[in-house]
Order: sequence, then structure tokens, then C-alpha cells
Amino acid sequence: MSSLTLIGAHRAVSSLLETRPDSWGVVRFKGLFDRLDQRNTDLSYEMLSLRSTGEVVARAEMGGRQEPDETSLPKYLVAEVDDLVVNPMWLIGGGIGVSGRAGAVSPDYRVFRSRDSLLPRFIHYLLRSRPYLDQYLLYTRAQTTFDRRVQQSDLDNLPIPVPPLDEQCVIVGYLDRETARIDILIEEQHRLIEMLRERRSAAIAARLDSLAGMTRLKHVSTVQTGVTLSGEGDITDPEWPYLRVANVQVGYVDLREIKTVRVPPDKATASMLQPGDVLMTEGGDIDKLGRGALWRGELPDMLHQNHIFAVRPDKTLDSEFLVYWLDGPIARTYFRTTAKQTTNLAGTNKWTLGNLPVPVPPLNKQRQLVATLDEQTAQIDTLLKETERFIELSKERRAALITAAVTGQVDVRGMA
Repeated sequence: MSSLTLIGAHRAVSSLLETRPDSWGVVRFKGLFDRLDQRNTDLSYEMLSLRSTGEVVARAEMGGRQEPDETSLPKYLVAEVDDLVVNPMWLIGGGIGVSGRAGAVSPDYRVFRSRDSLLPRFIHYLLRSRPYLDQYLLYTRAQTTFDRRVQQSDLDNLPIPVPPLDEQCVIVGYLDRETARIDILIEEQHRLIEMLRERRSAAIAARLDSLAGMTRLKHVSTVQTGVTLSGEGDITDPEWPYLRVANVQVGYVDLREIKTVRVPPDKATASMLQPGDVLMTEGGDIDKLGRGALWRGELPDMLHQNHIFAVRPDKTLDSEFLVYWLDGPIARTYFRTTAKQTTNLAGTNKWTLGNLPVPVPPLNKQRQLVATLDEQTAQIDTLLKETERFIELSKERRAALITAAVTGQVDVRGMA
């Protein structure tokens, strides 16, 4: 076993490894895994893909993906059951997992096989735990397409804790049980959110669906352009706060984690939000696509990323009225039927957004409807936020549980 002193600095994981149990060793990644290069030359293997959840699935299940050139198919890498599959371009987003099926994966991936010092399920939990995801990020230069790749030399030197095999077995059994319980709770809360959103949408429909006088959104608003992120920017440029897709939630803006970007003042001005802007993401979960969040000017000089639309209504359209309209059945159906979809994600564009049908009754009527809907949806919105918070805390609990078990912070032996 190699000692930590011979491995070097890996600050996201080293402090955890230094407090590991005495019976656990530490070995570099390259001392535990062999990199495989078997190709699907006879095209006999099923084509697979790797999800950001770490699940290796049939490529057909991913949906909406461009089919590879037939000449590249013999170059696809063969992965057998229990092999480790790595997407070096998306390690920071969870592109790593142990395969539960045999097949062929992209030649841009990497495939590894353990030398029997580690159980496959232990590997899966460990290399997807929060400290290791943080470590992959430290290995990247930036999050642009070419700079976020994790180099093989960095992966080779990644320190890995190696408990005795019998203890690995206990850890895996414990985590399988406990994460399954948490996942069931999370799924139940997701079903509750769906029910609450349906109830909210029905309340909105009862008030808004009978409105006449439709026009196109582009005739009563403008769409603000967001800032395009490119590296860290010029050090001489001012630093500005900006909203990411993760900040724009259904019905509200999450301001708990705000990042900054360096851009010239003229570009910042073109992407700066104003109170009353209605924020929408251009892609993501189909059920969230097209739903709006009102920017009330909570923080000064706030920019927004280019993957967020900032709709700025004119004087004939109330911003809060528009937010409710976006959450109603007519707008929901419009975005579902016009979205470009894959299995789990959907996207829209500025042209489609601009053509959304919107009613424009007199402003006093719009504001009366907003006041009525505020009263009717207040309790539902509170329950939605509480449920979403419960899901977030459950995910944090799940991640902390895995980290504690696979790094030896807690002894799970004997735990029922």
C-alpha cells in the first residue's frame, strides 16, 4: 500500500483520507485499475451511454441523441459488467459509474477494470461521493467544453482508500439499504410536488383560461440577452454577480449561492436585470420549462447567464400577471408541444418564447386577477417550498451518509 506522503496534494480528499481507520490502506488509482482498450470491432455489443447519475444504460433509453457515424462504431469501447466507465469531459457533473451491463460505450469515454482490491459497488459509491466530485473539479482548468476534461495523469494519481474486503461488503450493504430508504422518501415528495403543482395550475386555469384578446408575447415585451460565460474573464474587468440556471426556480429566484463573472461594463449593461423582469430558463426539466420567476431587484447590478431569458413586459402587461400565465395550462401545453426534447430534458428558444399566446386585458383587471391568485395560491406555494427543501435536505443527507461510510468517518459494522 502507498502512503499518503507519497501521493501528493489532493486537497478535496486528502484530509478525509488522513483520518481513515488504521486498517485501511491508500493506493493511487493507477495501482488499483487497469485501463481497457477492447473495441467493438464486430459490432456485437449493445450500445450504451453513461448518465450523470452514474447509471450505464442502453443508448436508446437516452433519447434524442444524434446517432454516431457508422464508421466510428467499431471504435466504441467494450465495457463488461462491473467495469468502471468514465466520461472525462463530464466527471465534474457525475460522469462516472460502475456498469451493471455489458456493452459498448463512446470512444471518448474511458473504461477501467479493478484488480480485485475493491468491490464494484464500493467503487461506485466512493468515486461518486461529494469529496471526489469536488476533486475532479480541482483537476479541471475551467468548465468550458475543452477545459473541463480530467487528464488521465490526474486520475492515475487520485488517492483511493482501500478497506479490507469484508468491511467493504458491510459498507456496501449498509449504503444500499439506507440510500434506498432515502430515495423512496424523495420519490414520495416528488409525487407530492406534482400534485401541488396540478392543484396550483387548476386554480390559475379557473381564473385565466376564459380570458380573450390573445396576442403574441413578442408584441408586448422584449427579451433581455444574458452574458455568455467564457473562462474567468479579464482580470482588469469589473466583477459582477450573475444568475445561473440553478438560481431560477419555479415561481422564485434562489439567491443562496450567487457567483460572479468578470466582464466589461458595456457587456454588463446589456445583461443587467431590472425589477419586473420575468426570468425563464431555456432548457431543463420539461415540467419546469417556460415557468417564470419574477425578479424584484433583490440585489443591485445583477446580470444573468445567456441560458436564462429575461422577459421585460411593456406598459400593457403586468409582470406578475405574466408569471401566473406562464404557470397556467395554456402556456404549459404550448411549451410542451413546441419544446425540443430528449428523454429527461427539454429546450426552447427566443423565437418560440416570443410566439407564446398571451391575453392582455386592461391593467387594472390583470392586477385584480393577480391579487386573487396570490390569495388562492399562497398556501400551495408554502407547501411547495417546504417540500422542495425537504428533498434538498434528503439529498444532502444521502451524500453525507455515503461520504462518511466510504471514507471511514463512521463505522457501519453492526448497524442494522
